[in-house]
Amino acid sequence: MNINKKKLVGIILLTVFSTWFLTVGFLLWALDIDGTKLGNLSRFLGALKFIETRYVNTVDDTTVMNGAISGMVQALGDPHSIYLDSAMYRQLTEQVEGHFGGIGVYMGFKEGKVELISVIPDTPGERAGLLPNDEILAVNGVAVAEMQPEEVALNIRGEVGTEVNILVHRAGEEDKVYTIVRDTITVKTVAGRMLEGDLGYLRIAAFSENTGEEFATTYEALKKQGAKGIILDLRANPGGLVTSCVEVARHLVPAGNIVSVIDRDGDRQDFDSDLTAIELPLTVLIDGNSASAAEILAGALQDTHTATIVGTKSYGKGSVQTVIPLFHDDAVKLTIAKYYTPSGRSIDGIGIEPDVVVELPPNATSDEQLQKATAVLLGQISPGEEG
Repeated sequence: MNINKKKLVGIILLTVFSTWFLTVGFLLWALDIDGTKLGNLSRFLGALKFIETRYVNTVDDTTVMNGAISGMVQALGDPHSIYLDSAMYRQLTEQVEGHFGGIGVYMGFKEGKVELISVIPDTPGERAGLLPNDEILAVNGVAVAEMQPEEVALNIRGEVGTEVNILVHRAGEEDKVYTIVRDTITVKTVAGRMLEGDLGYLRIAAFSENTGEEFATTYEALKKQGAKGIILDLRANPGGLVTSCVEVARHLVPAGNIVSVIDRDGDRQDFDSDLTAIELPLTVLIDGNSASAAEILAGALQDTHTATIVGTKSYGKGSVQTVIPLFHDDAVKLTIAKYYTPSGRSIDGIGIEPDVVVELPPNATSDEQLQKATAVLLGQISPGEEG
């Protein structure tokens, strides 16, 4: 009887351990965890356990895990990939929707510096006295050098009615801290007006959720006002939603490819236009702060010989990010693919070279780039008039 009991217990234990090993083995296989990954996972869990049991202060597991995820993403060395805690994730969502709590500035990120590209009229930033070309050195006491570009922008945004402290460097003046109360910033991304010579001027400040609709309305209004050609201003446009960019492009790019998105495995997604005829001659303005979706549009128009590109070389952000929600109202914004213009160009880290290069001096009293774009467009409408 005792022997049978021992055998039974042995069988049960063997079954339990076999089931455990099979389950663990299946999970390792399903998650594609090989020996190296298993070793790294063990190191991570060991470090986590050591922190939980030996760190001098009480440890909040969620805070530690947030830091681990953030560090993992930062280790990629990609400035466009970032961990978004719950506050940053909410702010990013509001920005895409076209309204958020902030101070009303557009920023450019280049060579480790953060400079103001423009200040939106009648916003807290303008009322505080911020100016284009101001360099932001720190936000709430944290140097921008210690943050990723996305973090700088998201830390300046925040709940309406709260304060943000920004340390600003302005040429010829001492560095100054501006304390600014955030307000609701509603961004209308498209604006247009008629210029002399029956030309329409159309500016896209960014590509948000409503940009496609705003563009269509403004574009049709300019045509009804008798526009014989369009100057499309994409300067200081940081990009945004690729889908909104494609909506705009389908009004301007002839039938065929607009952009192709290709991931690490070579899987390809094509976005096409079915526009049968180009309605109006077009020139496009770009500069060093035209990035991402703005470059997609400019590149498609250049490759299809639909527009003359005027200005200076664009930023060179040819990668595509997606936002992956996690389980605590947080998310990871991750680079997942690169985009290619209709001719197959990848401009990531390269930028788009304009057809007509026009530098804009720092202290220019007139918009020489716009003047040149106007002259080029008039020359297309009435050959011989370009000056």
